Amino acid sequence: MNKTVITLAIAMLLHGLMRAETMPSFTEWHDLQVNEVNRLPMHTHFFAFENEVLAKRGDRTASQRYLSLDGLWRFDWRANADQRPTDFMAVDYDDSQWGTMPVPGMWELNGYGDPVYVNIGFAWRGHFRNDPPHVPIKDNHVGSYRRVVEIPADWQGRQVIAHFGSVTSCIYLWVNGHFAGYAEDSKVAAEFDITPFLVKGKNVLAFQTMRWCDGSYDEDQDFWRLSGVGRSCYLYARDQSTHLRDIRITPDLVNNYTDGILDVKLWAAGRGDASLQLLDAQGRQVASATVRAWDESMPKQGGARLEVTSPHTWTAETPYLYTLVTRYGGEVVVQKVGFRKVEIKNAQLLVNGRPILIKGVNRHEMDPDGGYVVSRERMIEDIRLMKQFNINAVRTSHYPDDPQWYDLCDQYGIYVCAEANQESHGFGYGDDAISGTPLFARQILERNQHNVSIYFNHPSIIIWSLGNETKDGPNFTAAYRWIKSQDASRPIQYEQAGMHGENTDIFCPMYYSHDRCRAYAADTVATRPLIQCEYSHAMGNSSGGIKDYWDLIYAYDKYQGGFIWDFVDQALHGTDASGRPIYTYGGDYNTYDASDNNFNCNGLFSPDRKPNPQAHEAAYCMQPFRFTLLKGSPCTVQVQCLDFFRRDSNVRLEWALKADGAPVCRGEQDWQRAPGECRTISLPLPALDGDAEYLVDVQMVLRERVCHNCVTSSFCNML
Repeated sequence: MNKTVITLAIAMLLHGLMRAETMPSFTEWHDLQVNEVNRLPMHTHFFAFENEVLAKRGDRTASQRYLSLDGLWRFDWRANADQRPTDFMAVDYDDSQWGTMPVPGMWELNGYGDPVYVNIGFAWRGHFRNDPPHVPIKDNHVGSYRRVVEIPADWQGRQVIAHFGSVTSCIYLWVNGHFAGYAEDSKVAAEFDITPFLVKGKNVLAFQTMRWCDGSYDEDQDFWRLSGVGRSCYLYARDQSTHLRDIRITPDLVNNYTDGILDVKLWAAGRGDASLQLLDAQGRQVASATVRAWDESMPKQGGARLEVTSPHTWTAETPYLYTLVTRYGGEVVVQKVGFRKVEIKNAQLLVNGRPILIKGVNRHEMDPDGGYVVSRERMIEDIRLMKQFNINAVRTSHYPDDPQWYDLCDQYGIYVCAEANQESHGFGYGDDAISGTPLFARQILERNQHNVSIYFNHPSIIIWSLGNETKDGPNFTAAYRWIKSQDASRPIQYEQAGMHGENTDIFCPMYYSHDRCRAYAADTVATRPLIQCEYSHAMGNSSGGIKDYWDLIYAYDKYQGGFIWDFVDQALHGTDASGRPIYTYGGDYNTYDASDNNFNCNGLFSPDRKPNPQAHEAAYCMQPFRFTLLKGSPCTVQVQCLDFFRRDSNVRLEWALKADGAPVCRGEQDWQRAPGECRTISLPLPALDGDAEYLVDVQMVLRERVCHNCVTSSFCNML
């Protein structure tokens, strides 16, 4: 045997060993210590375009480096995990008898199985015992997908990445019969390098997901338990040897919050210079830098600091965004950035040096028709409602949302408490809760790492949340410390850490009574802001105590608001026995599956985003102006502006006098909105007849349906 043959034999042997190491064991879906195989490392969400024009436009579908995987896939559904096909990934597999399933799309809303709504307890509650890491075989539905994709000819020689936006509960991926990877954590994207498995022209992509996997023990949220693909999926191509791997942007304000600093860190493959250009909202350059990037055996980090004198600052009231253009090799990446600083000082949460009020809601990613599939148009509708009803903050209960949601919160101005996809409510919080043991350490840490690593760059995110309703302890201490090591610019909250626990910077209880809130707010020893992560449960004829909460919030500096549970009723569209349209809840589907019935209908708004009565009560309590009729002076009113940053002249004060409900006279006065200003005005009322009941209505209205602080005309449409 000559030397060439020997070398070839060794190469083939090594290749075989490498292939053997990456083959799935099919135990991954019930192993808490194996949550990914061949998954690419997490990075901040961005798309690398081929030129600056496309990058600034921001539409990845227009790029020649993008190929959508959305649409109909061939689909096979099995009722039990042990019935799943095991050879469906083969290129020559006959799927002609299969049905179809949209991507994105949820099985249960497309004719396969029933939606299950459970508040507390895992979806198999009442039928199977909890036995982590194992999950049931019976009733563990399995969906198998196949699709032929034609790879563009000009992608030859490039690295091709498969991006799956959100798959519940896990994903096994094959390309042309080769195993490409496995991933859990259903509310963040999974990416895989599929380059080695591609051929010219047509390629077979196949993936399989289980209704339940070991990750389901960490996804016991109070919402509909659905299965399938919840967000867009696509392929993208990049240069094999020279590309950006990650970009992290940390803003800061210095010199008494007057000047801006932008710390930018880059990780790249290849050697060369990356250029950074910071543009204002009018496209004018305000700063630039060059960063050296290289890659030896490991991805290296380069960094730059951009400084801007007297920048426009970002807040929920004044959402001014700059544009950072990064050029590296043949790639251009554009990201929106905002100059803002978040701190906790003197037991208060500060943004840009000023204490704010959190007029928040908890928001599930839920649509009455699509379930987990929520369109951009629906997201914009949600933000419009928030603006109209004086809501300025969202807790992403209880998992990361579609990246588009954070982009919109950046653009339109919503403070975000960004929560990791971690809830093990079904185990409880007692000393014997298995979620507090090392068995769950990897899951809890990784899910927090995913959340921070992907959404790091959004100025709208002012708080990280470690998750929800899982036993506190060392597992969360590890997550807390990891986040602090990566991001010193934001506080962290975790409800189960309580008032004095190590793993929270904010005291964020659930449903704390008025008396307990008052006692904490008046306690001069307590050093953490009080911001309830959930309060004012808005179910049915509810939220009646919200004014009492807000009276306390306005009275005590340390009490800075909270997040109402919740934003929208989660019911789905359906029909009754007569075919009439109804909103459905868990018990409407069958008598076998666990159901907490209509407990998911507890929103300020209906599933179709129509305001429930309590929405108006909440809007009144959280309005940006307070009016007080001064005692002894029946026609003197004190007006306080509760904005912290916004100032404009686009408002006017209107008043009307009514006698026994009938209008007597009215007036109006132009107004210059100034943050925090408190003014006293006298109303020119006529002499009053003592026999009538007189009421004075005072309101602040917009002069025009525009916002003079906005950067883009689209923000004006929020009002």
